[in-house]
Amino acid sequence: MAEEFASLVEAFKNVGVSRAYGAAVQIAGEEIIPVALVTFGFGGGSSPDDGSGGEAAAGGGGGGGCVLPLGVYGPGKDGHVVFRPNTVAVLAGLVPLACALGFAVRGVVRAVKA
Repeated sequence: MAEEFASLVEAFKNVGVSRAYGAAVQIAGEEIIPVALVTFGFGGGSSPDDGSGGEAAAGGGGGGGCVLPLGVYGPGKDGHVVFRPNTVAVLAGLVPLACALGFAVRGVVRAVKA
């Protein structure tokens, strides 16, 4: 089990800020820096041999990830760096927040009525 965990740690060692902010790219004479929301998770488990019936220990695991392109940092009209959002991706990223807010408001309204 320790070997599998060590391989997972090695695989995810490079995930972090360097994945959220990409390398600068030249497009149409402008230098832009892509920005993304990077998330991942993994887990695993096992069941020990209980000694009744001669069954061997069983285990398993899995993982996954998601990268959502949020926009780019680039030069603005006055020469300062500005963030230019990817509107569709930002709205898609806000859907879970809007759902959570809706459930919270519904719970408060129900509590007030009771």
